Amino acid sequence: MLKSEIYITLKKKIVDPQGLTIKHALESMGYKGLDEVRIGKFITIKIDCQNKEKAKKKIDNMCRKLLANPITEDYNVKMKGDK
Repeated sequence: MLKSEIYITLKKKIVDPQGLTIKHALESMGYKGLDEVRIGKFITIKIDCQNKEKAKKKIDNMCRKLLANPITEDYNVKMKGDK
């Protein structure tokens, strides 16, 4: 059993209104010096596969087809052995 950690973020060129709202809220609470706040998604999937490369290809396919919007989002997959 392998565990994948998937980090999905908006592409750098895409404005992040949710991140801007949180940045302004933090600044109004007295947290100064914030350069940028961006919001993303974190997804974990456990997959019954012993081969890390095959598992990563399956997860990558899932990201391209459903989990991430390739037009507006980037994603990064990390595979870990499940203990």
